Parts: sequence; structure tokens; C-alpha cells
Amino acid sequence: MQDMDIIPGPGLFPAHRCKTIHVVRHAQGVHNVEGDKNYKAYLSPEYFDAELTPLGWQQVDNLRKHVVASGLLERVDLVITSPLMRTLQTAVGVFGGGSYTDRVDGLPLMVANAGNSGRGAISSFNSPPIIAAELCREHFGVHPCDQRRSISDYQFLFPAIETDEDTVWKADVRETTEELAARGLKFLKWLWTRTEKEIAIVTHSGFLFHTLNAFGSDCHPLVKKEICKRFSNCELRSMVIVDRG
Repeated sequence: MQDMDIIPGPGLFPAHRCKTIHVVRHAQGVHNVEGDKNYKAYLSPEYFDAELTPLGWQQVDNLRKHVVASGLLERVDLVITSPLMRTLQTAVGVFGGGSYTDRVDGLPLMVANAGNSGRGAISSFNSPPIIAAELCREHFGVHPCDQRRSISDYQFLFPAIETDEDTVWKADVRETTEELAARGLKFLKWLWTRTEKEIAIVTHSGFLFHTLNAFGSDCHPLVKKEICKRFSNCELRSMVIVDRG
């Protein structure tokens, strides 16, 4: 007989035990173009802290249209992003406040042409708060595309977003999938301590795949398969975290 705990079907939980998250993989980065053809391309110093491609920015524009039209932009209380160029660009492009007007707005979320974007500055006006979190970065180590710029560079490029120095990336040691999954679970536990009820998260394919595989271990297999399917570039999925107490 099938275990009653994993029989699929509806469930009821008090609202205060639930938190809605909108999870986004970053848009196409320059490293993805060659890396999807040849994995060794991820080792190229040419892709240090990889920025978005022109196609990636088109994906950002399309997703922004969706979050605006659906009302999601107005519902989100907080945006948490990985502190790498491609995720920061995706986060501010999708959830930012639109075009920046000097001396009218506060600090811009992104200055003009950050990361060779060819884009104008993006305002923080009418935008949910955006914060960068080390815990939701991609695998640490070895791949230059996953190493990030100095804190001074980011303070100039993304003035309204606080970041820390990169103390975890190592040129000769790659974080294991087990270590990444453990870090992802730590991130989700930290996320639960936040007071915000509806949060957008902009992060990476590897981080999402290994974290959600670990986090979904108590799900019915059909639900876990749906949760853990690989994300496409700039794909958004909405989920609910439940505190089962």
C-alpha cells in the first residue's frame, strides 16, 4: 500500500506558515553561448564574471513585461540576487524601477552601460528592495565566470545594492555538489527568517538544481520532478515554502 505521506493531493497550511518565492535563473550570459557547446569553455578567463549577451537582455525585457503585466512586480516585497554580474543585471532589469533620472531619483540600481550592457541607468524608484546574498551564488571556484569583481567595482556599477568582498572563490578548488546543496539549504533556512512573505530570487542553474534536489527530498516523486527540472535562462517559477513545524 502506498505511504499516506506521499500520496499526491491538496493540503492545507496556515498562511503564516507559508512564504511565496519567485525563483529566476539569470538570463543568457556570454559564458553560456560557448559553454553550452563545450563545457571546457567555462574555464576560459575571457568569461570572468560573465555579463549578459544581447539575447540575454531581450530575455530580461520579456520577463519584465510579464512581471509588470501580471502584477507580480507590485506584490514582491524583496528581491534577493546572487552577487555576480549576470544575476545583478537580470535582477535590476526585471525588478528595477525603469529608466533613471539624475537628481530626481536616489542612487541608481545600475549605472549606464554596466557590464558592457549598452543599457541606460536603471532606477531604484518604485522598485522592491534588492539585496545581494553570497549564499545563493553559483559553485565556488575554478571557473572564472563564477568569480566576481571587487566590492569597489560593484559599488560603482550597482550603487544601490550592497555586496561583500569575494573571499570564497579559489582558482584551484571547485565546490562539490554536496557542499553547494548544503549551502543552498542554509540559504533557504536564512530565507525563512526574513519577515517578507513574497520574495523573488535571482540565481544560477547549478545552485537551483542541487538545492532544490536536496530541499525536495520529502516531496512526492512527481512533485520533486517538477520542482527540480533544470531552469532555462531567465525562466521564472513560483513556489511556496511551508513550515510544517
